[in-house]
This record gives sequence, structure tokens and C-alpha cells, in this order.
Amino acid sequence: MDIKVLGTGCANCKATIALIDQIAQAKGVTVKLEKVEELRDIMAYGVMSTPGVVIDGKVVHAGGIPSRDKIEHWLAAA
Repeated sequence: MDIKVLGTGCANCKATIALIDQIAQAKGVTVKLEKVEELRDIMAYGVMSTPGVVIDGKVVHAGGIPSRDKIEHWLAAA
């Protein structure tokens, strides 16, 4: 599962990466977690508010830290 967190480095972006990593490890799900900070790359996904989350090329979240339940749901689909 390829997960990209889109954001310029704000506190919410860092918290989102940490939360996804923590939940993935707790669930035993192997993920490739990548931080995308270049504004041009973020805009290419059509995300206007960060943090954004892209899973396997599909934008699944934008704006604010995703809830724990939402992240668990994404990882369960893996």
C-alpha cells in the first residue's frame, strides 16, 4: 500500500504522517509512507487544503487530520 501525505510541513501534516504510521504498525499493515512537500506536486493531485492523503494514486482525504477510524478503514481495505 503506497500512501502519500501531501503538505508543506505544517504541524497537522506531521501529525497525520505519525498517526498513519502508528496505526499501520499496530495493525501489522505494511505501508510505503511518503511525504510530498512540493507545492507543485500537491496541486497536481487537485488538493487545495492540506494535509491531503493519497492511497495508491487516489486522493482519499484533504484538509485536517483524518480520524483514527478513517485511517483504520483505509488500512483494512489493504
